[in-house]
Amino acid sequence: MTTPSPTADTGAELLPIATPARTRAALRTLIRPDRGLALTGLGILVAATAVGLLVQPLLGRIVDIVADGRPAGDLTLPVALLVAVAVVQGLTTTLGLTRIARLGETVLARLRERFVERALNLPADRLERAGAGDLTARVTGDVARVAEAVRSALPEMARSVLAIVLTLGALALLDVRFLLAALLAVPVQLLTARWYVRRALTLYADQRVANGAQQQQLLETIGGAVTVRGHRLEEQHTERSAGRSRKAVDLTMRSVNLVLGFYGRLHIAEYIGLAAVLIAGFWLVRDGAVSIGTATAAALYFHSLFGPVNAALVLLDDAQSAAAGLARLVGVTDLAEQPEQPEQPEPTAGKAAPVSVPRQRTASSEAAVTVHEVSHAYGPGRPVLHEVSLTLKTGEHVALVGTSGAGKSTLARIVAGVQQPTTGTVTAPASTGEASVVLVTQEVHVFTGTLAEDLRLARPDATDADLRTALSTVHALDWAEALPDGLATVVGEGGHRLDPA
Repeated sequence: MTTPSPTADTGAELLPIATPARTRAALRTLIRPDRGLALTGLGILVAATAVGLLVQPLLGRIVDIVADGRPAGDLTLPVALLVAVAVVQGLTTTLGLTRIARLGETVLARLRERFVERALNLPADRLERAGAGDLTARVTGDVARVAEAVRSALPEMARSVLAIVLTLGALALLDVRFLLAALLAVPVQLLTARWYVRRALTLYADQRVANGAQQQQLLETIGGAVTVRGHRLEEQHTERSAGRSRKAVDLTMRSVNLVLGFYGRLHIAEYIGLAAVLIAGFWLVRDGAVSIGTATAAALYFHSLFGPVNAALVLLDDAQSAAAGLARLVGVTDLAEQPEQPEQPEPTAGKAAPVSVPRQRTASSEAAVTVHEVSHAYGPGRPVLHEVSLTLKTGEHVALVGTSGAGKSTLARIVAGVQQPTTGTVTAPASTGEASVVLVTQEVHVFTGTLAEDLRLARPDATDADLRTALSTVHALDWAEALPDGLATVVGEGGHRLDPA
């Protein structure tokens, strides 16, 4: 399930965000096809970590040899074993991390494909209500956060957790009292993790929403720069952009301060644990319970935990940020699986609520489009169109004039069949295989490639003749043929610059 759609300070109804439970379920679904790869990689990393734990006992053995004044030849075996451990651990770690990385990249690719597929099938009116900035922030910033976590945090987290568990077991094998001394650091670390997680998840979610609002404002201002200047709205849009940028920066600084406090508490836990292990070693050596080498190995074991413990806890930062991004991506995929139904208005006293009537197609010599008493609302109490009637005949050019939010785009989408009206009917000419009514968005999109390749995004099997017919229909054939290479002209980044008008 997903949480209700939040509302940014832009007034837009943002796309929904998945709940933590739904996010975890989606993640399990993504990983399930590669369970074998995950188990194999995890098993190899366990072996690599276990081999690496032989370093501390070997160093302790060297300390005992030196402390007992034995011949230098006695150092040959432990030194040779140290070299062998380094080689074996390096090879197995590389192999294990390679498999974990392959798993992460496969899951990431699957997530991207699913997100793009679902995003392209979202209801147009839902995207209109959310605004382009929210979807753009998810497909760029949120995907980047998840990708960064998969590529760096996931392998490191796997290594760190395994190292922590096996090292604590090794401490217990040396002497259980060393383990008990080391565990004195755990309460501080757990309290630190709890303190951080309770604040980080909400903070990072708010930060992603603020970034989406910032991108939305920038898209509106830059995309409509000519209109903004024409109406002398530069100062107003600059203030809006600055305000939303300040909010995004403020949340970023709050996250930085949160991380600094997190690190400080971790260092306190390290000092407590190391001091406890050293004190325990002193008493055990003095009482003859363990050798100096064993106490040295215990201290080295705990010191070796600094890296894995800090990495595991610090990676909570990446994990929380990635979790917030993943929840926003899953929210989009879940929304696309359940297409929205048109809202029906509440019945009034003595009058039944009208229902949506499907579009009608008729054969007509004039190929007229007739809109009859069409009304539409995006939700209860949010009417946009009120019993609009309109007739369009072949060859006519009709301009709809109105303020922003008056319903011009909504009426165009209803006429094109993109969405159904709440009430009323739309009669369009009968289709013979080709769409009789098409909708061209107001936004300008130029994809890198030739003009012909861009046009074929709508119909990949279209021939050159089909492309010319389509261009001629919208009176753009002369313009296209006037380009340097006609339909073969490369446009987009690095290509021929097109006039936005």
